[in-house]
Amino acid sequence: MKTIYFDYAATSPVRQEAMDAMLPYFQQHFGNSGSIHDVGTRAHQAIELARKQVATALGASSPREIIFTSSGTEANNLAIIGAARYASRFNKGNHVITSQIEHPAVLEACRFLEREGFDVTYLPVDSTGQVAVEDVIQALTDQTILVSIMAANNEVGTIQPIKEISQHLRQSPALLHTDAVQYFGKVPFTVSELGVDLLTIGSHKIYGPKGAAALFVRKGVQLDPILFGGGQERALRPSTLNTPSIVGFGVASLLASKEAKAESIRLTTLRDYCWKRLQEEIGSVTLNGHDTHRLPNNLNLSFHQVEGQAILLELNRKQIYVSSGSACSSGKHQASHVLKAMGKSDDIAYQSLRVSFGKETSKEEIDFFIDELKAVLHYLRSLIPAE
Repeated sequence: MKTIYFDYAATSPVRQEAMDAMLPYFQQHFGNSGSIHDVGTRAHQAIELARKQVATALGASSPREIIFTSSGTEANNLAIIGAARYASRFNKGNHVITSQIEHPAVLEACRFLEREGFDVTYLPVDSTGQVAVEDVIQALTDQTILVSIMAANNEVGTIQPIKEISQHLRQSPALLHTDAVQYFGKVPFTVSELGVDLLTIGSHKIYGPKGAAALFVRKGVQLDPILFGGGQERALRPSTLNTPSIVGFGVASLLASKEAKAESIRLTTLRDYCWKRLQEEIGSVTLNGHDTHRLPNNLNLSFHQVEGQAILLELNRKQIYVSSGSACSSGKHQASHVLKAMGKSDDIAYQSLRVSFGKETSKEEIDFFIDELKAVLHYLRSLIPAE
């Protein structure tokens, strides 16, 4: 039976170049990068090369602007809680702005800040999942210390107007953070083009290993640590560094950046081909998210009368792997907070399915998927009692 993986938004396989780079650091060069002997020095040098690779991939002005973490969640927490606590210590303000459709790593960090006494504004989005720049501007106060808006939504793929938001924040002391975990490697960009102060990326979304991520911290931006211990990562992330994963992450980052433009064009073509066939051949299907300002590899779909989770399970039996939403919340059988914020009904939210493509996706796989999906929908709809 043919296996088809259409859940690249959840994670991706490790590319061979990253795997080859990692292997020596499991056994041959296994040292602790904090040790000053030769074994440790080799690990340290490998990490610093990876730091340069990530900095180059993001267009950062210096490798020192890259802080390695264990995950995008940790990087988001460090950016948001670290920035807020530092600003609060110097009485610079206590107000944070974010959106209602952020990843839980951002939303839960903001809720934590609320428990610490900070004021958080959760901006609404329109029916396509976009934040209005005007809403950001109107929410700003003289107490605003941070704006955190994701570059692209992990569920519906809608791309946010980060460049426009950054332009309006130039006259404000507030920092701008964006969670670019889904955006990086799909759309070409540099941190200077986006105009951000803080930016999060993750390794396992770009064909690197799990267990590595990075926070870009623009020169001059100050954060308080959220972990305490040694002095690793400028004391912002004290912990023994995961050398193999960081090495693989560095290689994957550089390649993702180099390939982003061509891959974006290829994936957009496949995405649009899939959506066109779905519209023509499958009745009662709705596209969730923005028609055009969306990630090139993302289709979030709702199928009338059929729960997305039921479709997922039937496709899984056929070894076709998709998602019913964010992998970080897929264990919770509840309506997507993203779709609800977009004004979708519970029915539409429960009927949603996320299909996300990647490097190995082909037109032939999409054709096979659609043919099997048609059979699954016919079967599931046949089980609905006649009214």
